Amino acid sequence: MSRRDFSERDIHMALDGELPGDERTAYEAWLEANAEMKAKSARYAADRAALRAAFNGVLDEPVPVRLSKVVQGEAPVVRAAPSRSRWWLAAAAAAILVIGGAGGYLAGIGRLGLENTAEDQLAEEAIAAHVIYAAEKRHAVEVPASDKDHLQSWLSNQVGLKLVAPDLAAQGFQLVGGRLLPAGQGKAAMLLYEDDKGERISLFVTAESAAKAKGTYGSEED
Repeated sequence: MSRRDFSERDIHMALDGELPGDERTAYEAWLEANAEMKAKSARYAADRAALRAAFNGVLDEPVPVRLSKVVQGEAPVVRAAPSRSRWWLAAAAAAILVIGGAGGYLAGIGRLGLENTAEDQLAEEAIAAHVIYAAEKRHAVEVPASDKDHLQSWLSNQVGLKLVAPDLAAQGFQLVGGRLLPAGQGKAAMLLYEDDKGERISLFVTAESAAKAKGTYGSEED
């Protein structure tokens, strides 16, 4: 059994199934001895389940050509029911990362179909952006939710995808606004959401790998 100092990062690794097996027993003992870390682990697991529920329907599924057409604005978005947007299905042809809290990088939801190094770079860029901007109170976004129509059209034009900010009210989050960010050799849209406790998550969307996408890749914390 390996013994070392554990940290919050190890919680993310454990929930993502990436913690080495020979460290698991020591990790569990550390978690039991640290009430704060144990509570965080439980909260992250619950939030992760909620976000996976929000992405239900795109997990581990290939992206049909018709959905790629929807993303490119070549076909209308079909809704399963008036109360549920199919934005997630349309956006599955893009690279999507969900970041939360302090920017902890957790499990993948599906795959982007990219090389691991490209996935890692995209995740690092998204996490860095979230850490910087989610902490801002006055300058977190470039365009606020009050100007949602402009936000969606502007980001769509800049990123090269037809974007619609999803309604995450069922998950307890309201849109704050968004901004444009660099992503590899291209651009990315960042949509920031906040719940009634002031906790924030952001969606980082780029069309850089839309043609290669096989699903949706996710990351979340808090």
